[in-house]
Formats: sequence, C-alpha cells, structure tokens
Amino acid sequence: MTFTRKPLADCVPELVATARGDRPASLVITGGKLVNVCSGEILEGMSVGIQGGRIAYVGKDVSHMIGDDTRVIEASGKYIAPGLLDGHCHIESTQLTVTEFARAVLPLGTTGGFFDAHEIANVFGLKGIKLMLDEMRGTPLAAYMQVASCVPAAGADIETTGASIGPAEVAEAYTWGADVIGLGEVMNFPGVVYGDDKMIGEIQETLRAGRVADGHFTWPSSDWRLPVYAAAGVSGDHECVTAQDVIERVRLGMYAKMRRGSAWHDVAQTITAHTEHGLDPRRMLLVTDDRSSESLRDEGHMDFVVRHAISQGVKPVTAFQMATINTAERFGVARDIGSITPGSCADIILLDGNLADVNVVLTIASGVVVAENGVMTTDLPAFTYPDEVLASVHLPQRPVAGDFIIPAPIASGSIATRVIQVLENHVETIERIHTIPVVNGKLQVHGVAGLCKIAVLERHHGTGNQSVAVVEGIGFHEPAAIAMTVAHDSHNILVIGNDDELMAQAVNAVVDVQGGVAVLTAAGTTLFPLAIAGLMSAEPFETAAAQSAAVSKALYDAGCTLNYAFMTLSLLALAVIPTLRLSDKGLVRISPEEGIQLVPLFVK
Repeated sequence: MTFTRKPLADCVPELVATARGDRPASLVITGGKLVNVCSGEILEGMSVGIQGGRIAYVGKDVSHMIGDDTRVIEASGKYIAPGLLDGHCHIESTQLTVTEFARAVLPLGTTGGFFDAHEIANVFGLKGIKLMLDEMRGTPLAAYMQVASCVPAAGADIETTGASIGPAEVAEAYTWGADVIGLGEVMNFPGVVYGDDKMIGEIQETLRAGRVADGHFTWPSSDWRLPVYAAAGVSGDHECVTAQDVIERVRLGMYAKMRRGSAWHDVAQTITAHTEHGLDPRRMLLVTDDRSSESLRDEGHMDFVVRHAISQGVKPVTAFQMATINTAERFGVARDIGSITPGSCADIILLDGNLADVNVVLTIASGVVVAENGVMTTDLPAFTYPDEVLASVHLPQRPVAGDFIIPAPIASGSIATRVIQVLENHVETIERIHTIPVVNGKLQVHGVAGLCKIAVLERHHGTGNQSVAVVEGIGFHEPAAIAMTVAHDSHNILVIGNDDELMAQAVNAVVDVQGGVAVLTAAGTTLFPLAIAGLMSAEPFETAAAQSAAVSKALYDAGCTLNYAFMTLSLLALAVIPTLRLSDKGLVRISPEEGIQLVPLFVK
C-alpha cells in the first residue's frame, strides 16, 4: 500500500462535499468518547467522518455520510483520541530502520513524530539524512525530519566524525520539502552563546526558511546564558532534568520537552513544574529522545510516556495534550496533525478501558486502519540502503590487547587520574579523581575495584586515532568487555572492559560484522549486528529487540546492572553533555566556566 498525505488545499472540495453528505465518507467512527485536546474535554457520543486521509466531519451524527462502501467502526465504550506524536526522537537509537520503527510504534498509538537523524548524519552527512527521509515518506507515519545541527557535535578539534554539516548543507536540506521541519537539537550551545559563525549561520538559514530550531542546553537553568541562547531563535529544548529547567524555559517562551527514554527518566522530576508549581502546560511536551528496540517491546513508546505522566499526577486529557496538540503547535503543523478536528489528517487511535491506562486497540494513520489489538494490519513497503551504508567501519588494522595499555608519566608508585563516573538513568557523568597504581610505567586500572578502561577508536576514515581512559560505575565482577559502533554522537568505536584481551576481541567482533554491539565474557560472545551505518539493524523489529535484550542480559550477568545499560554506556563519548567524556582525541570536559575542552588524563 502507498501512503500519501495530500495538502489540505488539495482536499477541500471532497471534504466539504463529504461533510454535507453529498459524497460518502471512506471511513466513519461512531459513538465514542472524544478526547478533545483543543478544549480539554471528554465529549460523549461523538462520531468522526473521514474522506481519504483527512477528517471531514466531527459531531454526534455522521449517518448522512455513510454509503455502501463506507467502512464503519463502532466505538461505543471506547475513547477516540488523536494519534500520539513524539516531539523529539532519534530513530537510530531504537536500533531499527524507519520502516521497522513504524511497525513497532503504530500499534502502540504513535502516528507521527519529529525526528532528528543526527546519528546517521555523523556517519554519512546529508546523504544519511536524505536516505532516512525517503524511507519515512513510504510509511504511514506523519513523519517530519529535522536537519542535524551539530556534525560534529563539539567541533573537529574535539572529535572525528564521518561527515560535516554547516549552514550551506542546512539550507540545502530545506529545499527537499516541507516535511524537513527544522533544525535538530543545537548541542553546541556554547557556540551559539559566544557567536560561533557555523552555529549562528545554521540558525539563520533555519529562520530564513521559516523553520524552527530545537535546543540542547545543559548548563544550569539559572545560568544567565539561557536567555542568550533563546535570543538566537532556539525555541524548544529537551535537556530538562528538573522542574526549574522547565519553568525557566517556559518563562522565556520556549517549549520544554520532558523525556522518558529507555535510560533517561526525567518526567517524574520535570512534570512537577505543572503538577506542583502550577505552570500552564501548553508549552510542555512529552518526548522519548532515545528508546531501544528492547524497551519499545517491553514498555512501549509514547503510550508508555503518556501513561507514566498520568501516574505522576497529570490529568489524562492534559497528558494527551502534551503528546498531541502541544507538539503539533510547537512545530507549526497543528492545522494538519495533533487533534481530531475537521480538515486535520485522519491520525486517530481508539482506546479501551480507562483513559489513564492508554490501552490502544486500533490505530488509523492518514485515514487507513493500520493496526488493531497490537498487531499491524497492513504491510509496509521495503526500503533498501546502498552498499556503502552497509560497510561503514574502517580501521587501519585489527586492535590487539597492547593497544589498550595506558602509559604513565612515572615508572612506579601511584598517580592521580581523571575518571568518568557513570550515573544510572541520567545522561550526565561526574568527574572523579582516583589515585591509581603504576607498575613498569603502565597504569594498573584492572587491579582497582570498580574501575574499567574505556577507549574510543576512530572508525570513519581509518586515521588510527584512538584514546584510552578510565571509567567507574560499570559493575563488572568478572572479566568482561563491551564494544559498540553506537557511540553518540560521532559514532566511532567505543569499548569498555576490565581485560585488555577481551577489549580487543570485542572491537574485532564488531568490525567483522561492520557495526554493532559485542559483549565478551567467560560465557562467550553476545553479538548484536547493526549493519546500517553501524547504527541500525537490518532485521525485523522482533529480532532486533531480542538481540538488544540478549546484550542487556549478557551485561547483567557480568555484573553491569545499570538500567538499559547499553543506552547509558553509548553516551560516554557524547562530548557536549557534562561533565567528563571520551572522544577519539582524548578526555573531554564540559563546564559552564570553561565550555568544552580536552583535558589530560593525569592530574598534576
């Protein structure tokens, strides 16, 4: 089946004729409880008439629109709600292609979203974004693409990426169509604040094109530079981890995005800006940011996030607004999506039981029933990625155990060393200083309880760049290592372990399959191939979710009990989030006082 979303202007004659009763509706839903996100009401005994991909009529009676070929869905006892929208999502983080992502989330009630493909952009630049956009256009989703703003995220002097994007590339992407909706999260917020030409130029091209710019501000919300950031035209931000973060953004006219990803559990704290501090929720959005295929299978997608928000004290209708109309208004497309109103796209879900349960039993996307009772009812077209995208891992030579030795500036004794401390369910890390033994001029990390080595190897251009440092909070209680080509945002090879030989074997395992995740322990090797750009599985959703779960189990069995550990560990190379990270060029520290800079491993 081909899914085409026609502009409203092209549909007006047939919508008006259908609403009058002069033309039969293609689909009607009768007698349900309408979740009206425009008025904040639940309206009993409501019906909806649909012509093609748009809504023609909303009212008590649609009998005048029913013809011989009209499909009638009886919704008595059920809620009729707008399809859920994700206001900030990286599809690559689900480890799925766009098509398989659509298969996973449509039965859960997600009918659209605003997607920032900055993961594949860091590997293949505009070409990667365009490939994902083309695939999106073949799905039933109301899918909007954002142009990756930070490729690289922290600058070429900090990390090596597979491509680069600047103002010219951003401007080019906006010529691809109206579904290229805006600029993706501007992670180089220091660059914006202090007038970096590249970052300012990208925002200017965005505003000139009539698009919106999304933010990523991780300095404290009380910092005087947040208004400076907003003055540049950045009007939405998902880096909210406290109620005050939400409050300060909303007060500046920004949209505050509250996320519940696999490993980022920020809604419980941030939602109190509304539930306890009483702020108007109209500029508050619920988003996922990053959710793995495993958590999509086990927990859900936006249905899970809305349900979670309700459990935190948000009124059900308000929670639905945060995942529908608020999101559509933020991106300027509320005429098309986000509500069940005449003229809008027919993206509708039916829910059974209590509204707070968010129990989706039927999904309509662009006027077509695509899922019922948790199962897709329509096939999606296949999409093929080119060979170059399936061969994206380039190392000059196969690593060996000796590559992970850390030379020390002293022959023996002990030395003060910077260590990355991982925090469960949080994106930020802490910089710790540990005194670590030195023997024969080599740092003895593996002999210190709780510490592991962490290394990043450049994999895009075969430069041979690599750095090795120290991390704590992993929890391995036996010899173990994990290597991955998912290493935000530059997506070089990241490896963590407490045994140099296993670290080398893990890296070689992911190189051999041209991308993925490998966990090596005494029990053997657990492999999750991610052939597409080293980020996404070429397998169906169900297979990918099972392989993702196998990685989680292997890590857990080795002592790493972090919640969705792979997701947390994959961010240890993200050089724009405080406090200490690792790139292929060395340790990176991020602070309000000093910005983003490389720092030495050893402390003098």
